[in-house]
Amino acid sequence: MSGRFALFRWSAQLAGLPGFPGDLAPHWNLAPGAQVLLLREEQGQRRVDLARWGLTPAWLTDLSKTPAHARSESLASQPMFREAFRCRRGLLPANGFFEWRGVRRRPYWLGSEQGLLFMAALWEAYPVGERIYLSVAMVTREQAGQRRPLLLDEAGCVAWLDGQSTPDTLQTLLQARGPVLRERALSNLVNNPALDAPECLTSA
Repeated sequence: MSGRFALFRWSAQLAGLPGFPGDLAPHWNLAPGAQVLLLREEQGQRRVDLARWGLTPAWLTDLSKTPAHARSESLASQPMFREAFRCRRGLLPANGFFEWRGVRRRPYWLGSEQGLLFMAALWEAYPVGERIYLSVAMVTREQAGQRRPLLLDEAGCVAWLDGQSTPDTLQTLLQARGPVLRERALSNLVNNPALDAPECLTSA
């Protein structure tokens, strides 16, 4: 399961979108519960916002049960996800993500040489007092024996964010192959969730 990812470098195009935090810090070890960058479409215009990684519908009362991941196979049917899948789709920009393999749980880094990755996501707004917060879940799919983020190319990103995309189009996107990834084995430094520094990408 891709329980961590990194966003430490971003494009000028992304930084120029409405809502982009001027003080956004680079992160090498984002985990569920963290504030992550959410790209979404509002009134036909793309914007970015910070959102808590852990989906929190307004009706949810137990905030210890906020899912960080949503399985692509059941988005359209699960009560937790189906309305967001229909109406509130977004993207998580990333430079890459981590996964752990084998009996000894060796960490690996998976990224692209082609720039940013865009991971499909669902988002919800939830009120706390007089403030409205955003929350997000990463969409995952079965791939190479792992649950990996659903990665979308440029055309796929456009269709995923488009509120007019048909159910058939969305189902096609859930099967998207995504970009070719480069991977390498890492040292165990990234196993420490408190470490959020370039050392997380130290090779084994």
